[in-house]
Amino acid sequence: MISRMRPLLSMMLSSLLVLSACGKNDGSASSNTSATNSTPSPAAASTAATGSTSGGATTTPATSLFNVPDAQNLTVADVQKIISRAVAEASAQGKPAAISVVDRVGNVLAVYTMTGAPANTTLRAAPIPANNTDLEGLSVPAAGAAIAKAITGAYLSSGGNAFSTRTASEIVQQFFPPTAAITPGLEGGPLFGVQFSQLPCSDLASRFNAAGGPGAFIGPKRSPLGLAADPGGFPLYKNGVLVGGVGVMADGDYGFDTDISNTDNDVDENIAFAATTDFAAPSTITANRILLDGTSLRYSDATASTLKSSPAAAPGFSTAGAVGSLTVVTGYFAGAIIDGQAYGTENSGIRKASAAEFNNLDAFILTNGAGNNRYPAIAGSDAADVGTALSAAETAAVLEEAFKIMARSRAAIRQPLDSRAQVSVSVVDTRGKILGVVRAPDAPIFGIDVSLQKARTAAFFSNKNAASDLNGDPSADVRTFIPAARTFLNDTTAFTGATAFSSRSIGNLARPFFPDGNFNNPNGPFSRPLPKWSPLSTGLQSALVLTNLAQHVNFVSGASATDTPQRCSFIPDAAAGQNRLQNGIQIFSGGVPIYRGSTLVGAVGTSGDGIDQDDMVSFLGLFNGGARVTGIGEASNFIRSDNVIVQINGQSVRLRYVNCPFAPFLDTNDQNVCQGK
Repeated sequence: MISRMRPLLSMMLSSLLVLSACGKNDGSASSNTSATNSTPSPAAASTAATGSTSGGATTTPATSLFNVPDAQNLTVADVQKIISRAVAEASAQGKPAAISVVDRVGNVLAVYTMTGAPANTTLRAAPIPANNTDLEGLSVPAAGAAIAKAITGAYLSSGGNAFSTRTASEIVQQFFPPTAAITPGLEGGPLFGVQFSQLPCSDLASRFNAAGGPGAFIGPKRSPLGLAADPGGFPLYKNGVLVGGVGVMADGDYGFDTDISNTDNDVDENIAFAATTDFAAPSTITANRILLDGTSLRYSDATASTLKSSPAAAPGFSTAGAVGSLTVVTGYFAGAIIDGQAYGTENSGIRKASAAEFNNLDAFILTNGAGNNRYPAIAGSDAADVGTALSAAETAAVLEEAFKIMARSRAAIRQPLDSRAQVSVSVVDTRGKILGVVRAPDAPIFGIDVSLQKARTAAFFSNKNAASDLNGDPSADVRTFIPAARTFLNDTTAFTGATAFSSRSIGNLARPFFPDGNFNNPNGPFSRPLPKWSPLSTGLQSALVLTNLAQHVNFVSGASATDTPQRCSFIPDAAAGQNRLQNGIQIFSGGVPIYRGSTLVGAVGTSGDGIDQDDMVSFLGLFNGGARVTGIGEASNFIRSDNVIVQINGQSVRLRYVNCPFAPFLDTNDQNVCQGK
């Protein structure tokens, strides 16, 4: 069932909660969320959602519901202009910088290092670093940090929203909004954990190919450090169309803004802001125009008045003299400025699907640059494990029905208001194999990798092998989390397949206080304790990939000739060459497991336009897909994670499963659209 994580203070209060509506909406990217509370009895554990017909299967629309972004791209001359303006501001600030420009799908178009700029930057540590093997406090190449900031600006944005790395900082921390004064009830950011996506070890993310040729420029490309929460990264727009991002590293501190109650004068942000002149996001879609839970997001503390130069008067681009030079970055940039790819073209790796490739005329797919769909709907690879694997038709049904739900849904993070949601959707089998990926035309790029992480997270933790896989990791740190979780849940057999876990419920267990927002309580078992927690050290999520990130940093810096493999984590393989968590885990909402009767057969994940919307698209997409093909569907009400009750400080707290928005559709007035499913 769909339930809120609220303490059940007594049997009387528990009974009252069954009848009451909940208030706060869990830091979701929706301001009109509805959910129910209930007692833990199996009879009351059926999914809380309405019996509305609005959740039913619909026909494919005969006309397009979405506008396709214009085919715009950054040219070499554009990139030179962007760098010149950044250099002029950095010179005026007296802070030489590393500057990076990327296109919308993550190709690095330039890296420019000014003379005197720091070669490295330090990853900021928590008040008490988690352990001496953590990435906190690590020195990394400044160019890699600049690339990560540029990719973040490009990947989090779209034609309907422009997010910067300052925006990212606001939505990934332990409180939303972040504040120096701890306020009771503040929960984690709505995209808590998203910084550990677009990882350099991801099997979905493509890699720089210096040799060029077909497929060399397909996206999405990986990021050296995942997504950045350090101010100094912005999206770039050309003729109003998102074409890329710019990132700057000058101050040597790769961190985050822990208090948004004041205005910062951040040198990285000022330089990057100057660089966006003539390529700035439309003012109507910047993050400060978007409300989450009544909070206006932050876009930039830099303004024209905080700059020390006149960007329009910046000298022309030059690599001569003492100003600086283009910089080769191993694995990312060969040393010569290149044109960006126009998003939506075959060369970009993301384009409109043909009718033969996907049964919806609005669908976009990932391609290999040579005309082929990288992830068409296919059958599962795990018949030996599950008996009857997902068929290609079943995979297609879930993807198609999820896409239809998305197209009817009101967006949470897009302008203008009442725009249609745009997301990416992925389906996997129990071994983590990708069975299909589809996306809306203008969905943010970050959601591709994240939707896959969410699907794999739900499939992994619902799998009978979850505990043994984590206990088989070579990292002693990783091996501490299952025993801690079993103690926390008072269940010595937890994570052996008896419970269906969503990515939301795993996120519940991965917060630095449990339940989220109760800061006087201890941390969840998959999180670092709050004094040791930071956006760069979240717990199990970060521990799983620390070795991968360290390997990659050594590769980029030249300390090692060997890059990290396209295989995040070192848990045992599910099959030859197949890791169940091949691009890491994700700890916010949008992933649910798929069952054939009582047997786990895979999972679906959604990401891109609000965490409750993500939950709904996955949940109803699976429900409707199962109704269409029969044989597959949701987990039984009796095994969903919202049956799990945790005793904490004398209170009873229920895990959550999914949380659907209230009255989410543009074509009906139906309210609790997931009720009873």
